[in-house]
Amino acid sequence: MTIIDSEATTDSKYGCPPERRTVDELLTGGWVLLDKPAGPSSHQLAAWIRDMLGVDKLGHGGTLDPFATGGLVLLSGNATRLTGRILKGDKTYICIFKLPKGITDGALAKAISSLTGHIHNVPPKESAVKVQVRQRTISTFDLIERDERIILTAIHCEAGTYVRTMSRDMGLFLGGEVELLELRRSKSGAFTENDAVSMHQLTDAIHLWKEQGQPAAMKKILLPVESLLSGIPIITLKDGAVAAIAHGAPLASVGVVGLNSEVQRGDEVLMVSLKGEAVALASMTVNGEDVANMKGGEVARPNLVLMATDVYPKRW
Repeated sequence: MTIIDSEATTDSKYGCPPERRTVDELLTGGWVLLDKPAGPSSHQLAAWIRDMLGVDKLGHGGTLDPFATGGLVLLSGNATRLTGRILKGDKTYICIFKLPKGITDGALAKAISSLTGHIHNVPPKESAVKVQVRQRTISTFDLIERDERIILTAIHCEAGTYVRTMSRDMGLFLGGEVELLELRRSKSGAFTENDAVSMHQLTDAIHLWKEQGQPAAMKKILLPVESLLSGIPIITLKDGAVAAIAHGAPLASVGVVGLNSEVQRGDEVLMVSLKGEAVALASMTVNGEDVANMKGGEVARPNLVLMATDVYPKRW
């Protein structure tokens, strides 16, 4: 991080460091990684949890079929604006298939190999997505264990891959029907099943928060939007610039406290306040190394504003 203005300070009357937010504040821009149970659809779960939390906006990133289990990202409030970003992350699935009778290990290995790499993947008839031929990359398709006709596999694939379609195509290679018995999403982007909470844990946390006045469990489960954006180069803003960016204005050099000087024109950056609050995702309009010498002019332009307009006061 290159510091441009080492004397910049922030007013404690406005905003709040992400780790000090209340549950109500987190609900205006937070997320939960749910371990989806088999049975309900992703949409049904999101609707139930939205009602339990009493919020207006709760979406999910990356739909799972009703019979599937595993990591389902739920986004609340302004965090729903990041749904598209969540959907783009690679996925890992643990799958149990039932093979036709009489399939040799060699034939199975050949079929799995044929379904690895860049493949055609057509949405199955069970999907609500409009049927169209598209290509997806299957990075790895590993056979973990085999017990006669039942196989346990792990598939690491590009977002938007339909495992049901892969099951059907495997059957075409093997000359008989391959049934997908179980499907679990163990990883979505940077998030693994080890980070997920169950419906029971979430329900208990909501009860403790709402009925017992004990928010500690909810604050462990409901995470700030900033934790979804780790790894993106940061530009730190002065308080006055935060308000302007929240209203969609471009960032001028006078509003910069510090930045990663290695970013280049066109790179995506995360604008944050001096308290560490996410303000907006933006595109650089200059090279980072040039900002320290600028006496004025535009540095970056917001693409996706994450902060509400009333958190910091206008200063123009």
